Amino acid sequence: MKKIIWTCGVFAGLISVTWGVASEALVGDSLSLNTKLFLGYATMILAFSLIFVGVKNYRDTYNNGQITFGKALGIGLLITLIASTVYVVIWLVDFNYFASDYGEKYQAQAVAEMKASGRSAAEIKKQTAETAEMMGTYKSSFPFRVMFTYLEIAPVGIIMSLIAALVLKNKSKTATVNL
Repeated sequence: MKKIIWTCGVFAGLISVTWGVASEALVGDSLSLNTKLFLGYATMILAFSLIFVGVKNYRDTYNNGQITFGKALGIGLLITLIASTVYVVIWLVDFNYFASDYGEKYQAQAVAEMKASGRSAAEIKKQTAETAEMMGTYKSSFPFRVMFTYLEIAPVGIIMSLIAALVLKNKSKTATVNL
């Protein structure tokens, strides 16, 4: 069981982080922030489909085709924890060594998109101040950066774990004897 969890978790983590790293390196700001957000979460959902693979593999290979909701959920959550940790570690390395200007680029693109959409100067100023404050905390506080990054990915894995547990649970049928 450990091999299934670790394999699915590590691969899910690697898949989930590919869009974030690749988009910053290759695409830059040629896509809108909403498009990047959509593609990022789509990649996470794709990555967390490995939860279904892991739970089904465990159920069919090691547990005679049977698994309870709780056991399936536990496997899914462990895969989520490993995948999320891989995602966080890779992003922290990328942010610290290759994308330390991410906050400034994000804010510049957000301002440009707000101006293009016709938002008022007051609204843009307010949003810019809020984003600058959050980015300042993000850059200066390592625990905040770790927590914030986990909060990007872990909820997706938790939801996928719940869905997988509901779909794949398969309790044994008790045999009835006719007398």
